[in-house]
Amino acid sequence: MSVQVTILVLDGVSTNRIMLKVQLTAAWYHVVQGEKIDGLLSLVRRTQPDLVLTAQTLPDGTAADVKKVIATVPGLEDVPVVAIAAQNDRDARLRALKDGLDDVLTHPFKDALLLARIRSLLRAHAIRQDLQVGTGAQPIGFGEPAPAIIRPPKSAKVSVLTHAVQTGVLWQKALSDQRQHTLSWHLQSNLQGFLSGAVPDAIVVELGPHPSDLNILADLRSRGVTRNTVLIGVLKDNDAVQASEALDRGADAVCLGGFCAQEIQLRLDNQIARKARLDHMRISLKKGLADSWVDPLTGLHNRRFAMRALDQIARESARTKRGFAVMLADLDHFKTINDDHGHASGDHVLTQAAERLRSALGPRGFVARIGGEEFMIGVPDVSPKQAVRLAETLCGSICSAPFQLSEQGPEVNVTVSIGLKMSLDAFPGRDSLTPHVETLIQSADKALYSAKKAGRNQVSIRQSAA
Repeated sequence: MSVQVTILVLDGVSTNRIMLKVQLTAAWYHVVQGEKIDGLLSLVRRTQPDLVLTAQTLPDGTAADVKKVIATVPGLEDVPVVAIAAQNDRDARLRALKDGLDDVLTHPFKDALLLARIRSLLRAHAIRQDLQVGTGAQPIGFGEPAPAIIRPPKSAKVSVLTHAVQTGVLWQKALSDQRQHTLSWHLQSNLQGFLSGAVPDAIVVELGPHPSDLNILADLRSRGVTRNTVLIGVLKDNDAVQASEALDRGADAVCLGGFCAQEIQLRLDNQIARKARLDHMRISLKKGLADSWVDPLTGLHNRRFAMRALDQIARESARTKRGFAVMLADLDHFKTINDDHGHASGDHVLTQAAERLRSALGPRGFVARIGGEEFMIGVPDVSPKQAVRLAETLCGSICSAPFQLSEQGPEVNVTVSIGLKMSLDAFPGRDSLTPHVETLIQSADKALYSAKKAGRNQVSIRQSAA
């Protein structure tokens, strides 16, 4: 597979396409060309572009039509589409932003600005790709599909950073007249005070000739609290070099030619909507990753977590030379509960057993459900006497009171058998921890079998690792 980024260039004028191809190929981008909307769908499916540069007007449509076609292709819904407008055509630029285009470039544009904008958009696109899997928009590894549309908050928090008080007041007033965002303004000289307040969804930054203005963008992008905040830079003139620097320092968008409330508001709307989608994906991903360590029925950790946790406990034990305990617990005659009362009742018993074990264990170590009615308990920094006492407490928590078979249903007595193995005098090196942990689990399993064989409802201690 090629490591080159593919850029689709659409323009009805062949010389425009050739000029863009020369510029982009020199920067080691793979360029695919097209002339019109007709045939675009098959071209996009075949080439799978990472970004699209399109003339504002094509022989049979507009840049907005291109955006709509791209959005119909699975996996390409969020591919950036940039319109190229005529020189000094502010109305065309505003119209393109209103149509949802990711950005607008106007002729003639310098190579530096073109490439900086492409880099910025590709970085943003890569972030979304990292938060999804395959060709869909579904968060990694989880069954429920993502909603088709994630709407931005009706009233986002927007901050304005300017050099002078008067500029801040004027910009805040002009933006307030455009939309009902919660707006505030701050002086760039008081960046420390600004960062100590609530984190905004977007920041509009006045960019002057001083290098410190660009440093503010880099600073905001590097901080954890503002890393995902929308950053929009405003340049007084059409300095393409400074605009390129601003994009490479972390700006999501740059407004050239001075403050234009309508353009800034359109860019805010587009960028805040994109941020809302990414924030939703991050939340879904974090939840999914957390769920991958949790048993969905009982809310306990699962086997995957248990093995990682035991490995960490073993490493800490090897460092401190203090022992730890591994226990395997199995509910006695659980199959009978399922057979006599149904699996729903069995699930109800499992959730209650999980809560009793978790409560009895307290904050020390972990308890995980690793099988149907089988649980694993790991306890760090514990003596043999403490471990036995804890195992007996766990055993007693199960048989101390009957279990309800449903919310208002009958009750049943349940007991548990526990196999215990201590790790005391064997502290292997870092490279041999995994087999050591597996040996301890096998020993705890043999102890559990002994507890079952001896009559159940008791704790059995494995004295050797064999």
